Amino acid sequence: MSRFVLPAHIPADGLVECVPNFSEGRDPAVIAEITAAVTAVPGVSLLDVDPGKATNRTVVTFVGAPAAVLEAAFQAIRKAAAVIDMRGHKGAHPRMGATDVCPLVPVRGVSMEHCVELARMLGQAVGEELAIPVYLYERAATRPERVNLADIRAGEYEGLPARLVEGGDAPDFGPGLWGEGPARTGATVIGARPFLIAFNINLNTPNVKKAMKIGALLREKGIYRKDAQGNIERDADGVGIRDPGMFKAVKAIGWYIEEYGRCQISINFTDHTVSPVHLVVDAARRLADQEGVVVTGCELVGLIPLEAMLAAGRHYLSRQGLNPGAPDAELVKVAVQSLGLSELAPFDSTQRIVEHRIGGDGPLVRKTVRDFVDTLASRAPAPGGGSVAALCGALGAGLAAMVSQLTTGKAGYEADNARHDQAAVQAQALREAFLADVDADTAAFDGLMAAFGLPKGSPEEKKARSQAIQAATRVAVEVPLRVLERTVQALDSVEVAVTGNSNARSDAGVAALVLRACAEGAFYNVNINLGSFKDATFAAQARERSRLALEQVQRRTDAVGAAVRAELAG
Repeated sequence: MSRFVLPAHIPADGLVECVPNFSEGRDPAVIAEITAAVTAVPGVSLLDVDPGKATNRTVVTFVGAPAAVLEAAFQAIRKAAAVIDMRGHKGAHPRMGATDVCPLVPVRGVSMEHCVELARMLGQAVGEELAIPVYLYERAATRPERVNLADIRAGEYEGLPARLVEGGDAPDFGPGLWGEGPARTGATVIGARPFLIAFNINLNTPNVKKAMKIGALLREKGIYRKDAQGNIERDADGVGIRDPGMFKAVKAIGWYIEEYGRCQISINFTDHTVSPVHLVVDAARRLADQEGVVVTGCELVGLIPLEAMLAAGRHYLSRQGLNPGAPDAELVKVAVQSLGLSELAPFDSTQRIVEHRIGGDGPLVRKTVRDFVDTLASRAPAPGGGSVAALCGALGAGLAAMVSQLTTGKAGYEADNARHDQAAVQAQALREAFLADVDADTAAFDGLMAAFGLPKGSPEEKKARSQAIQAATRVAVEVPLRVLERTVQALDSVEVAVTGNSNARSDAGVAALVLRACAEGAFYNVNINLGSFKDATFAAQARERSRLALEQVQRRTDAVGAAVRAELAG
């Protein structure tokens, strides 16, 4: 069980990546002890372990729900402090402590602001419980001079005794004075940052100067300005003057790869939401053409978030004049083809996309229709009405997306293309969320049953059981409540769909019908679970939210149904 209790506004079922760097890259036994501390935490998936002998450093990557990730990070930091003594550490890479840096990265369902809160929660626990000095960096930094990791790490471990003194550079958490503990563990830097995508663009040339020029034009820091004679222009202090590059949050360099016999532009996207991958690739193609060379394809190094691939898929569908509101699988396929990600080796989305790497769909969603309905019709108490309600939501959102896709580009509807494009994209995102809740509702029920099954022999056991039941009941309320409120959002797309392709008018009508069934079913599940919930304030709020959402759904689906019936009746 995690020691970390999340604030109510941080989604408990979100997905967070953690990439701690440990100051040991040569002893496999030590590395194994640290990674074992990660994998011992339920709900965490270990994605990668990358040790380096020269750097004497290991980079570990794992993902999971927020509370589980915090617990795994805490346990790994605790273990590193026990098995690594910084007083004897030597390596090529800059470092401050046994756990040198520990960034949290939002992947799905959580925001950067949420990760900032999580980083501060982790930092406080590490500082107070493990007595390790903790500095917060990047988005979690508490002061401007601590945003940049290199600035915090200046002086490295050897500089800590001079910093940890009265009136010195006190950490955000943990001991502020040098002593036996900090001498052994060093300091740890904890923060929140965007997902970093390592990406190469392949060129059909061995001319590294051209690759370097294209990379310099793309990257944020840009390229040196030169005079007519080719000399770098300098300011009054003799510093070279740069013209800024085309894309922020992009680092790029050109190099020659002997293995491939040609050049690449090697790129780090430090925030793909600021500069999307597909826009940078498009720009590289234009610049390459100006240099007389060709972009032949691309190569992903490591993993990429699903949203980066979906954004690329939507972009390239839109360029073709097609509706970008396609299912995720189609968008990924379009992105892989359009970016040329299979040029050097086949692109396996199950291994290269973060969300797919950790399992993707839940066990119910992975079933065939026949298997799902057979399970539903069995004596098993789950899946039940809550999962069926969520499935109705997915069906309704899917129908709305279909109608809008059949409308975009159709003669007579050109003026509404943008509305239908936007409606389909929104409907597809909601469809995926509904599908996730098909399994989440059954998982909530299973959790509630497990809580009821806890021992109750002693007063302590009774208290723990009661607390577990209330916590599980809250989850069993929150899942159908979000399904119900999401139905209101899905009706936005239905109301656009009902003005679209007239040949699909009945489909828009059915979308409204199944979304109403979703809302009614979710409403029932919210309120049946509130019957035994002891938090009166939360219960009252949940009842009121569910009532207001259902009333809105009833009113809006009545209007859609009346319009469809009137039109089809002639």
